[in-house]
Amino acid sequence: MPGSSAAAQLAARLLERWLEAARAQRSVQRLVVRQGMMPAALGIGVGLLLAPALTLLVRRMLVGISPTDPVTFGSVAALLLGVALVACWLPARRASRVDPVIALRAE
Repeated sequence: MPGSSAAAQLAARLLERWLEAARAQRSVQRLVVRQGMMPAALGIGVGLLLAPALTLLVRRMLVGISPTDPVTFGSVAALLLGVALVACWLPARRASRVDPVIALRAE
């Protein structure tokens, strides 16, 4: 930035560093959430595939719904995905705020 003041150059550099840190923070959050959601999504998918067959075993205990009620299967799957997302996102948010140098020094 030729011709601009030192204060303007400093402000521009600070803004660049802040934007880089924000990108790194989002990157860490995405990584942690993705690693946690993959097993959860796989488990829910397998559960949805096996659930209709397994409901035959508990048919007598079901009161008020049919053993293959799609609304129940969908709502339970959505609830489990939501809980898994929150359970992955909270530690991811916390991990993204840790200074990497301090984390490495602690180990």
